[in-house]
Parts: sequence; C-alpha cells; structure tokens
Amino acid sequence: MIFLRLLPVILSILILGAHYLRSGPFIFVLLAILLPFLLFIRKIWVARLIQVVLILGALEWVRTLFELVADRQALGEPWTRLALILGVVALFTGCSALIFRSSALEERYELTLDSQL
Repeated sequence: MIFLRLLPVILSILILGAHYLRSGPFIFVLLAILLPFLLFIRKIWVARLIQVVLILGALEWVRTLFELVADRQALGEPWTRLALILGVVALFTGCSALIFRSSALEERYELTLDSQL
C-alpha cells in the first residue's frame, strides 16, 4: 500500500524528468530517473529531499507556464488550454509534496515530532 501512496510522488518526478528531457539539462533527467529509488531508504532526509524537489518542480512548472503563455500571446495563438494544463500539472506536483504528511508515510520516514527532538 505504501507504493500506492507514493505513486503521485513518483509520477510527478518522472513527468518533471520528461519536461527536462525536452527542454533542460540532461543531468536533471538522470536525477529524475534515480530519485524515486531513494524512496526505498527510510530516513527523514529522503522525505525532505523529495519534498524540496517537488516544490522546486512545481515552481519550474509555473515558470514554464508563464514563459509559454507569453510566447503564445506574442504570436497571437490560443493559450488558455496550455495555461490550464500546466497549472494542473504544477498543482499536482506541489500537492504531491504533501503526501508525506499521511500517517503511514510519517511513520515510514520517521517524520513524527518525537523523532525530531
């Protein structure tokens, strides 16, 4: 069942990797392929690292949204559907970081307040 809870996280990271495969440094593609394997390690730093990557990924989607919408507007092309799709992808990626707040994942990655004291 842990895999099903982590599925949005894995999908978000892989979709971000596909984005970088098309328009970014190849090292980010490799990182996106390797990052999901870190989820096998049951440490707090793994959860926090993945959360940071997902938040940065959501910001990258928002940046891409603004850039592509501006390009489309400059060319006089329709941009509403593009903005909607990228907005949903950014929201999904950002919300995937919140999955680590579930009790099962807090226990798996030792994210409870007692373990941090």
